[in-house]
Amino acid sequence: MKYALKLATMAVTVGLAGVSYANDFVEGVDYKVVPNPEKIAGDVVVVREFFWYGCPHCYTLEPHMQKWAKTRGKDVAFFRTPAVMNAVWEVPARGFYAAQLMGYEEKTHQALFDAIHKDKKRVDKNQQTLADWYATQGLDKGKFNSLYNSFAVTTKIERAKAGAMRYGLSGVPAVVVHGKYVVSGDGAKVTQVVDFLVKKVKEENK
Repeated sequence: MKYALKLATMAVTVGLAGVSYANDFVEGVDYKVVPNPEKIAGDVVVVREFFWYGCPHCYTLEPHMQKWAKTRGKDVAFFRTPAVMNAVWEVPARGFYAAQLMGYEEKTHQALFDAIHKDKKRVDKNQQTLADWYATQGLDKGKFNSLYNSFAVTTKIERAKAGAMRYGLSGVPAVVVHGKYVVSGDGAKVTQVVDFLVKKVKEENK
């Protein structure tokens, strides 16, 4: 009986520790509030990951985000958004959107990260090097090149630029929760803070 009571006490203690940990996430320390938050209609919480393929911190964070994406709730939408903060970053961003429009995002996203950071290949230098690399992944090079500077891809690029400016991003990786909160970092803690903020948004929307 005493042993059972002890186990119950331990369970409660652990549970309270978990709650305390979640409540330890502090504005200005673990996340920041967007000064001019985006108004998103509906009951689905939107999480958007801003990244650059050449960023080592984005590469470190990626496995954590992929794991989180697989376990997120059905009422949480997740979008990858390549940051376009300069001309260099725009090259792989256009490649990402071209591949996305061709239905290859899930197949090529991690592979491109690995090619750059694991294999040390600068395949993101320009349109030609990207087209050559994407072709090795099964994409039709002609279609890829036709999409690279297309109106559809350019529109997505402009939206990505506008989003980064609206959320006040100064670097990557950055995870934006429902257009209201921004989380930075490259460790597992990022997804913990994201979950905390997703719950916070749901409470705010009640």
